Amino acid sequence: MGCNWRSRKHLDIGTGTGLIALMLAQRSNAQIHAVEIDEQSAQQAKDNVVNSRWSNRVEIHHASFQDFAKQSARQYDLIVSNPPYFIKSYKSPEVARTVARHNELLPHNELLKGINAVLTPNGRFAGIFPYTEGNVFVAKASTYGLYCTTRVNVHGKEQGEVKRLLLEFERKPKPLTQESISIRNLNGDFTAEYIMLTKDFYLAF
Repeated sequence: MGCNWRSRKHLDIGTGTGLIALMLAQRSNAQIHAVEIDEQSAQQAKDNVVNSRWSNRVEIHHASFQDFAKQSARQYDLIVSNPPYFIKSYKSPEVARTVARHNELLPHNELLKGINAVLTPNGRFAGIFPYTEGNVFVAKASTYGLYCTTRVNVHGKEQGEVKRLLLEFERKPKPLTQESISIRNLNGDFTAEYIMLTKDFYLAF
């Protein structure tokens, strides 16, 4: 996706253990804030940041995104998130592990409302979605004045169905850029394109 790696302030919503926030730090010189509602995950993220090369630029906040957005005096020119999945799925018995994969704590309406509050006028929001929910999110985002400008269809395997959507939004509508990528080829190996995109983050590559 065409994420603006030169932007000055980044925000990662639902950072978990901080992986995406650290990836952003690796690829930019920006100041990065990351929000995580689960206390144990937030603490692990803090530990991971302290033990990284980017501890001076990454800040972890243990809070709900709703509270963070209400209290934040900052705005961000790049916001990223891997939002909660499975809006209508059954709850898992292990609630602490699965809360981030359910929509009750951060409904799409609340996510969009918060993004609107902390995104700069020329900023971008980039998110990863399952195929069906991504299409729903695109339609809903437009009612909040956020328009999909980039769409990447992610196929689990070449010639297979689309498993995920990488979506990028801006406040001003413009012609949509569409791309496709496959994670694995027909032989089950990682595609050259996928390796090229992820090689900086995985020792296996």
